[in-house]
Amino acid sequence: MITKDTISRHELIGLETQVVESNNSQLVGLNGRVINETKSMITINTKKGKKMIPKLTSNLKFFVKGENILVKGSSITKRPFERIGAKA
Repeated sequence: MITKDTISRHELIGLETQVVESNNSQLVGLNGRVINETKSMITINTKKGKKMIPKLTSNLKFFVKGENILVKGSSITKRPFERIGAKA
């Protein structure tokens, strides 16, 4: 089960997200479904197409089962398979 405390250890692909802060002001407010993830980027499918979001300089809000979970992008800047097995 994905919670505020465990989201950084879970798979992000398939989750709905929104960029709430970024060094690039054009990314703030973008929302959509995560369709890909690498060590330093997530790709979301928005109404305007696919957008790549740098993790290190962005903060994201994920929507999980009616709950909004704020995540600092810097806390998820690992390869997904490295992060999934991590301990809290």
